[in-house]
Amino acid sequence: MGRGKKKSFGSKGRGGSHVNGERKRYKKFEELARDNKSFRKYYTTQQIVSEDEFPELMETMRTVLPTNFRITGSRQQATDIREQIMTEFVPYIRKVRIDGAEIEAPHPLPWYPNEFGWQFSIPRIALKKSTELANFHSFLVTETEIGNISRQEAVSMVPPLLLDVRSDHIVLDMCAAPGSKT
Repeated sequence: MGRGKKKSFGSKGRGGSHVNGERKRYKKFEELARDNKSFRKYYTTQQIVSEDEFPELMETMRTVLPTNFRITGSRQQATDIREQIMTEFVPYIRKVRIDGAEIEAPHPLPWYPNEFGWQFSIPRIALKKSTELANFHSFLVTETEIGNISRQEAVSMVPPLLLDVRSDHIVLDMCAAPGSKT
């Protein structure tokens, strides 16, 4: 920013923005309508599915995705992290109940090599807010920050496996965005 006047980024409080001096409460994820007139119009105009199939497309797009991650550290680090997940976190999570309901523990994606790709049926927002899963969430955040785990959708893990990229290859990912496909 340089010298001089500091830019204000708003209050450091929690739970909403201010509109005309009034605090506006953020809605919980479950409360969000997940429907939008412009969004519907855009996808209707694209005609990617028939009119009869459109409601099913919209319902599918509203589906909350599971939490996915892949272990990316050096070979020994990756093995150690995988073992920690399998021996510490999975047994603990199998015993966890949220609102009285049993939850599915994280499990390796069967098609990802060396059990380094994982899926957890809990959506990211629920994982972040759950006190019962706080240690696992903290572990994922820490390992992500230091580069040992990469959180990404399972579908994004597929292309590198199919491309069979080797050290002497040059790859230009034209769909690259901040993420870890490249």
